[in-house]
Amino acid sequence: MDPTRVDAPAGAGRVLTIPNLISFARLIGVPLFLYLFLVAHQQAAAVVVLAVGGTTDWVDGYLARRLGQVSRLGELLDPLADRLYILATLLAFTVSGVVPWPFAAALLLRELVVGATIPVLRRYGYGPLPVHYVGKTATFLLLAAFPVLLLAHVSAGARALAGPIGWGLAWWGIVLYWVAGVLYLVQSAAVIRAARRERREHGAVPA
Repeated sequence: MDPTRVDAPAGAGRVLTIPNLISFARLIGVPLFLYLFLVAHQQAAAVVVLAVGGTTDWVDGYLARRLGQVSRLGELLDPLADRLYILATLLAFTVSGVVPWPFAAALLLRELVVGATIPVLRRYGYGPLPVHYVGKTATFLLLAAFPVLLLAHVSAGARALAGPIGWGLAWWGIVLYWVAGVLYLVQSAAVIRAARRERREHGAVPA
C-alpha cells in the first residue's frame, strides 16, 4: 500500500512515543522563542532555544527508526515542527532586521508553491508526500544558520566569524530548499498522473 495515501494505517494509532514527545517539545519551542526574542528581549536565551530546536531536528526521526516507533503522526509532526521553526524565525528576524525581507520572501514563496499541491493531492486520496533527503538537508542548513545569524546580530565580538558562517549556511539552505521544492512538484505531478490513469482504468470521471 502506498504510504502517502491518507488512509494508510502505518502506525496511525501511535501518539505517545518518544519521537513524538520530542516533536511536541520542538513545537513548544516555537512560541517560546518568539516570546524570548520579540517580547522579553532575552536574545541569549532565544539563541539557545533556537539552537536546541534546530540541532534536535534529526533526533526524533532517528529515534523513531532506531526504536521502531515510526508513526503517521510523527511523519506529520516532524516537518510541521521544521516549517514552524523556519516561519517563526523568519518573522522574528525580518521584523528585527536580522535578515533582509527578500530572503524571507524567497523562503515564504517556496512554502506557498509547495503548499498549493496539498489540496490537489488530497483530491486524489493522498496526503503530503514524504520529505526528500534534499529537503531535509536544506532544513538542517537553515535551522543551523538561524542561531548563528542571531548570534552575529546580538554579539559584536562574534559577528566577524558568525556572520559569514551563518550566511554561508543560509544561502546554501535556501538554494537546496528550492531544489527540494522543485523535486516535490515533480513527484506530486507524477502521483497525480498515476491517480488519473487509475481512475480512467476503473471508469471514474477524471477530476
